[in-house]
Amino acid sequence: MTYQGYGMTIPFDGVPLHAQRDWISELADLGYTDVWSSEASASDGFTPLALASAWAPSLRLGSAIVPAFTRGPATLAQCVATLADAAPGRVAFGIGTSSNVIVERWNDIAFEDPYRKVRDMVRFLRVALSGAKITEDYDTFSVKGFKLGLVPETAPKIMIAALREGMLRLAGREGDGAIINWLSVDDVATVVPHVHRGGPDKEVVARIMVFPSTDRDQVLSFGRFAIASYLNVPVYAEFHRWLGRAEQLQPMWDLWAAGDRQGALAAIPESVVDDLIVSGSPEACREHIARYQAAGVTTPALALFPVGVDQRQACRDLAPR
Repeated sequence: MTYQGYGMTIPFDGVPLHAQRDWISELADLGYTDVWSSEASASDGFTPLALASAWAPSLRLGSAIVPAFTRGPATLAQCVATLADAAPGRVAFGIGTSSNVIVERWNDIAFEDPYRKVRDMVRFLRVALSGAKITEDYDTFSVKGFKLGLVPETAPKIMIAALREGMLRLAGREGDGAIINWLSVDDVATVVPHVHRGGPDKEVVARIMVFPSTDRDQVLSFGRFAIASYLNVPVYAEFHRWLGRAEQLQPMWDLWAAGDRQGALAAIPESVVDDLIVSGSPEACREHIARYQAAGVTTPALALFPVGVDQRQACRDLAPR
């Protein structure tokens, strides 16, 4: 039976990590099953989950996502194994390409052949986490004589972040499921069948942007800013072209490329904000999230906007009923 969960993204923005123990332990009391980290320019993808493993021992720990490029194979295996050893049976490790911005601009690593890089890392991790000694020339890296010294008693799930067909099918074929991001309820029907080509039991985790506010001006302002920040990154732009949003988003892309940031924000249609960001009253938000689940998302991983709302109250208001 496919795992069915209901998660929250951690850590919470604007709150010191050391002060979040009560917040995270309360998530379990509220009925959340999972916490999911991310890794971009703030916290790393492992430390908040390690803390949560002790603060809330019932929660599943997921990363959405850790980049395949920014740690060497052996170091990544050590990180995953350590978390899995700390929380046996409760880890869903999410790996993905990330983007040229994070990999090249911020980490000075060539963003080359991302599909094969993720595929090779997943294959390497499967073997490494079993404790076998590895000497192997993969397409995108080589490993000579590595043997993991800490083999977790329960192997973690490995989830693959995916946008378009190739990676979605890889997630279904070689991963335990897919992590999807920045898409509408209707888009779920486009992506999920590719994952299920690998089997009907594959998980589909969706990171869903949630702004539980009825202040329409705030929703549109912050929503457009978030959309522009992501959807001008090449991998996300191509994803939304594939989904059929080229006509709606081309004015934004053109103005952004021309350096007109304000014009680009204004060019994002309200309908796109409403499609990609869950907003409104808590009841309306929960109904919107339920539609993602009905469309094929097995675990929604909510990501709260850190502005304009009381994040802790939002966790309470959006808790599963």
